[in-house]
Amino acid sequence: MYARGDVHEPFLRVSLADEVHPPLGPHAQHVPREHPGALAIIRNRLFGGDLSPERAATLALYHDTSEVLTGDLPSPVKEFNPEIHRAYHALEAASKEKLFGLIPDPLKPGYEPFFRPDPRDHTHRMLVRAADKLCAYLKCLEETGAGNPEFAQAEKSLRASVEGLDLPEVRYFLDTFVPSFRLTLDELN
Repeated sequence: MYARGDVHEPFLRVSLADEVHPPLGPHAQHVPREHPGALAIIRNRLFGGDLSPERAATLALYHDTSEVLTGDLPSPVKEFNPEIHRAYHALEAASKEKLFGLIPDPLKPGYEPFFRPDPRDHTHRMLVRAADKLCAYLKCLEETGAGNPEFAQAEKSLRASVEGLDLPEVRYFLDTFVPSFRLTLDELN
């Protein structure tokens, strides 16, 4: 356990903004908007990276756009077997293409990188996927901290998944910032 002086809480405070002003209502899903940029900054400042935090954050905004049409499918279902995994990714790709087709032609060049992966964004997208897992784990921490036992197994599973990511910036985030997500509002100064 961390001593109070070792707990860093800026990301907890940013995520609390959704509790005060929910983006889509009280049951909205968390969007990992701050975490991809944070991971890029950590990588750049501590691990010799050269990524754009702004690019990572912008890619994160469009990360799950396909779910507008497909809905969200839990990861265990998506990854149940290779056939389902391939089919779901094909469905996601078709959904993104449909949404991209709705953008007015003069604006398409500006939006294309968000709907059609660019190989130059590989590392940024890897951070977005890591931040997405991290965000799901943090959501489980919030739920179990609020006394909701339904998230206990998912918390353990997601913690293992996040710890399994071979990214030093994720390890740093886990060690430095995640302990603050176990604090109560009364424990924040």
